[in-house]
Amino acid sequence: MEKFLLLVVLAVLILGPDRLPHYAGKLGELVRKGKRMLDNAQDQMKNEMGEDFQDVDWKKLDPRQYDPRRIVREALLEEKKQARNMAQQLNSAKPLQKPLEVGEAAPFDPDAT
Repeated sequence: MEKFLLLVVLAVLILGPDRLPHYAGKLGELVRKGKRMLDNAQDQMKNEMGEDFQDVDWKKLDPRQYDPRRIVREALLEEKKQARNMAQQLNSAKPLQKPLEVGEAAPFDPDAT
């Protein structure tokens, strides 16, 4: 707020009271033109993207919300969960094999020997 006030005071001193209203009008026109351009761009995006454009969660895509520490922490926790699941699978009891019938030969793999 202080900087804006400083800019106003500088504008009054540099431009003087005679030219200030003219330049203030030009600034207002520039702001309105910029707003119109943004509105047109938004409308164009809505027309080109269709109905799905309304459903986009723009806050979720805001780059300011990305915290590298949180992203790394979540990735490491996910890796730990995957490793834990793999370890549980490897350490779980194997299904029981049915015993051989009397006279039945044990399985033999000639390629394995």
